[in-house]
Amino acid sequence: MTIQVGEKTPSCTLSVMGESGPEEITTDAIFAGKKVVLFAVPGAFTPGCSLTHLPGFVVNADKIKDKGVDTIVCLSVNDAFVMGAWGESQNAEAILMLADGNAELTAALGLELDGTGFGMGTRSQRYSMIVDDGTVTAFNLETGPGILTSSAEAILEAL
Repeated sequence: MTIQVGEKTPSCTLSVMGESGPEEITTDAIFAGKKVVLFAVPGAFTPGCSLTHLPGFVVNADKIKDKGVDTIVCLSVNDAFVMGAWGESQNAEAILMLADGNAELTAALGLELDGTGFGMGTRSQRYSMIVDDGTVTAFNLETGPGILTSSAEAILEAL
């Protein structure tokens, strides 16, 4: 079942690229006591994600943080090496590039996408959410092609 507004985010251990390689990070460390904007993409370096979705959050990071957001997270079912390289290529220093390599969080949220038809395996659906101290306060799932409801602009309106 897909997570809903008012529900707590599940506890999972994911990874980020650190200075000396992949480092584990828990969802509790990301969300506890913080206001977080999380957006998820089907795949790093894919066209819509690289041309529109991530760049929108990079350009609007200061505006989002000015609204009281502690952390902006980009989540993808990729490994930490890929997420780190993608973040560097997109100048996404203000974004926590979170690797859900085994789709653990994606599955726990009920947001898997079957990308086998494209040779991509299990991926994440495209969405964004606002999480306040571990509780989802806004959730925007893209139900069709394009990046509308999960965009940085939509998050700014919701904040």
